Amino acid sequence: MHIACLDFEGVLVPEIWVGLAERTGIAELRATTREIPDYHQLMGMRLAVMREHGLGFADIRAAADQLDPLPGACEFLEWLRSEYQVAIVSDTFYELAAPLLEKLGQPMMLCHRLTLDPAGAISGYQLRQPDPKRKAVQGFKSMEYQVVATGDSYNDIPMLEEADRAWFFCPPDNVVRDYPAFPVARSYAELKAAFAGAKRDFG
Repeated sequence: MHIACLDFEGVLVPEIWVGLAERTGIAELRATTREIPDYHQLMGMRLAVMREHGLGFADIRAAADQLDPLPGACEFLEWLRSEYQVAIVSDTFYELAAPLLEKLGQPMMLCHRLTLDPAGAISGYQLRQPDPKRKAVQGFKSMEYQVVATGDSYNDIPMLEEADRAWFFCPPDNVVRDYPAFPVARSYAELKAAFAGAKRDFG
């Protein structure tokens, strides 16, 4: 059996926090794991900026609500689900991903949860488990799946390293420079060809 593990933001949908930056004009919120590899450092910065500007969960959820999947993402995912079992393995949060998952046809999602205070401010977050992307692939492999994976950023490296076959999808130059061993797909057509080729190779 084969399973495809995909990152979410940057692969299928736009970056939600960048959407919030565009709604609010707060440049610091444009930072993602493409620029800041340490996820906890990134989230600490994001939550501090939100507190500084009086932003709450409703603001970031509104940014998620207004986004649509990337052009071609729905068609690619529909094709992929006809060829593979598919799991979205992401460092986003269920509370933010819900409207976008609906637009994608409710694929399986493994991600994290936000914690909110009584006033609706984001007080923190709870990881699904430590090293969650690597552990997800290890879990699937323990069930005798062959795993193919794709992502676009530093936080995807553990998933890509653990998978049987893996590619970057439209990564920034700094990520490619730091991890040159992974092949790069620059379009859904190229990614589709990569996944189709892997399935043929697996037999």
